[in-house]
Amino acid sequence: MSELAAANHPAILALISYLEHDPLPCIVLDTDYNILAANAAYRRQFAAENRAPLGEKCHRVSHHYAVPCDQAGEHCPLRKAWDSKAPERVLHIHHTPRGPEHVDVELRPILDERGRVVAFVERLTTVTLASAQPQQQGLVGQSAAFKTALASLQRAAPAQIPVLLQGESGTGKELFARAVHLGSPRSSGPLVVVDCTGLTESLFESELFGYEKGAFTGATQRKIGLAEAAHGGTLFLDEIGEVPLAMQVKLLRLIETGSFRPVGSLRTVHSDFRLICATHKPLKSMVADGSFREDLYYRISGFPIRLPSLRDRVEDLPLLIDSLLQRIAGKGQAQIDPQAIERLSLHPFPGNIRELRNVLERAWLFADDGIIRAEHVLDPIDVISNRPSHERTAPELGALAHALNNFKGSRKALARELGMSERTLYRRLKDLEL
Repeated sequence: MSELAAANHPAILALISYLEHDPLPCIVLDTDYNILAANAAYRRQFAAENRAPLGEKCHRVSHHYAVPCDQAGEHCPLRKAWDSKAPERVLHIHHTPRGPEHVDVELRPILDERGRVVAFVERLTTVTLASAQPQQQGLVGQSAAFKTALASLQRAAPAQIPVLLQGESGTGKELFARAVHLGSPRSSGPLVVVDCTGLTESLFESELFGYEKGAFTGATQRKIGLAEAAHGGTLFLDEIGEVPLAMQVKLLRLIETGSFRPVGSLRTVHSDFRLICATHKPLKSMVADGSFREDLYYRISGFPIRLPSLRDRVEDLPLLIDSLLQRIAGKGQAQIDPQAIERLSLHPFPGNIRELRNVLERAWLFADDGIIRAEHVLDPIDVISNRPSHERTAPELGALAHALNNFKGSRKALARELGMSERTLYRRLKDLEL
């Protein structure tokens, strides 16, 4: 059906009239990606000067692409809905009058009396749990790996299902947990964080469940446990893989029943909370070797989300650097030289975003004029050279291979660019058989 015919089809006209009063931004598309109509909410939030982009291609308006999304490396809900004849949902980054924003796109095909697709309705929900632009707090990112994790977060947050965040240390698990909490119906309640690292059985029990006065030496007064403090909100168990095996059965009972007994008490306390857990450990392997309870694992992993390492989202590095510098130095107070960014891009960041922040905090102390330069950032090769060879070989190989492939000068100049002697560079290349 042509654009003109679709726009004048009685059913489409009735649909356009109905959508005008929808509180969510909506557009109507024909089967060739042309925008037939845009409701008032869309014009307010996404259209420049409140003017509907009628007749324009949706991919050009939303992404500034000359071709449809699936031809530009993105998932295209229109193409999928055309094939499935069913609603499709995807997370995209759209250009808006406020800059790039994460948008949850739901696209529904409109079928005629013969079951043929004649048009589509696209409903847009701006994702507030993360930013596609630099900001002073919260999650930021634009990479495909980040968007995959964010799309999962966006689906899990409104539900009550337990969420398990898995990823390397320093990938931002607490920020993701906070985003899940803020996107849930319990966002007005407390988010209580329990760091399970290094806790003995007795300390873990007293911290989580609380204790009565006189329960043990030093218990001079009654203390409310963190599980009780999370009532009406979210309980976040960070590094749950560190919980002692003997305590896991009590934790399982807490999760299953919402009830527990404070240390030294005969009374039962009930707490209503949403559960989020996080770990960098391989819990499935721990279940197999008997160091983590299988029943507890299945209780906490209702909705697992894999958080990407910084190596898997290297294209987010400039965005993360800008955001972290705002948090370290204040908005507009710090700048970074492109050569410094290039040097940082050679580093695999085994400590992920936490390590990046530490590097930038140190560099900022040397930036007397407010500009972080290449000589201020830690040399990536030297940073990883102190790690065991089996941990550093692959990342170091990638960093040096990248440098060799992209540097146009001599070996001596490359050594100078990497901040090391020519002898050190030669030794590293020889060790890695480059």
